[in-house]
Amino acid sequence: MFRFEHTWALWGLLILPLMVLLFFLVKQWRKKARNRFAEHQLFQQLMPEYSNFRFRLKFIFYLIAFLFLLIGIANPQIGSKLEEIKREGIDLIVAIDVSNSMKAEDLSPNRLERAKRAMLQLLDELKSDRLGIIVFAGQAYTQLPVTTDYSAAKLFLNTIDTDIVPTQGTAIGAAIDLASESFDFESGGNKALIVVTDGENHEDNAVEAARLANEKGIRVYTIGMGTPTGAPIPTTAGGGRRSFRQDQNGNTVISSLNEEMLREIAFAGDGAYIRATNASAGFEQILDELSGLEKSEFESQVYTDYEDRFQFFIAASVCFLLASILLNERKSKIVEQYNLFEE
Repeated sequence: MFRFEHTWALWGLLILPLMVLLFFLVKQWRKKARNRFAEHQLFQQLMPEYSNFRFRLKFIFYLIAFLFLLIGIANPQIGSKLEEIKREGIDLIVAIDVSNSMKAEDLSPNRLERAKRAMLQLLDELKSDRLGIIVFAGQAYTQLPVTTDYSAAKLFLNTIDTDIVPTQGTAIGAAIDLASESFDFESGGNKALIVVTDGENHEDNAVEAARLANEKGIRVYTIGMGTPTGAPIPTTAGGGRRSFRQDQNGNTVISSLNEEMLREIAFAGDGAYIRATNASAGFEQILDELSGLEKSEFESQVYTDYEDRFQFFIAASVCFLLASILLNERKSKIVEQYNLFEE
């Protein structure tokens, strides 16, 4: 297991392009100053030992020294001890609607992106709960099995888009059924499912699926993405031109939030319905309610001991810094003899 102890230090990498830019500006300024002093041939006669190559090499050494210094400050660490530890938490699955209607922009920047950003915030709030992700449109698929690996959850979350499911539609019931099959009921404790959708169910009886899931001990919550007034669904026409989805009569399709359906699903699943806004997607309220539920105990493998590796990068940084300081801009006698690096 590899990690950086102080990730904030890596922001310093943004300085590297500025250093390169400053180097070229200084180089141009030196060149203009030299031309004002003397023509190129005269300058070569006046300062035959000056080396442009060594000037550039000094800067490269400075650059590498600074890079290694930043990595050293961030302190790379390697996990060296893997232990089984006991954890207590709930099993939570989030089912995210990836149908085309989730591209509607009545939430900023659109319904799906707003849901994904809220999910990232949710992952930062989770402590010891197990999380799974399901994506659904016309069919439902497991994107991430129930796990405590929140880093993997973030990676999988970034890949979610409307083209991830081959069959379009909105089968909320299929997502609930798949979640019911994905939980580990032998571990005990409470199970919860959060369905993130605009509620335009066209495929199955989602209310009945929520009722059956609740009979198995799963609480079903719904988060409504969108507004009741709705918004058109963006689409890309030929040549990358942006337009909106139309029906068979050529009228622009308006996708509206079906709150009544989502309330019925949450009621049948003994959960709650929350409408998302640009300020809050509702995950916080659901987590507050779930925090009071019975926790299940499970084992997970975590790295409990890390070995520091900063010393290697600090040592390399010092070496390159010393090399840069000791390297002067005059040609060596050997280099001058063989006319290397001449411009």
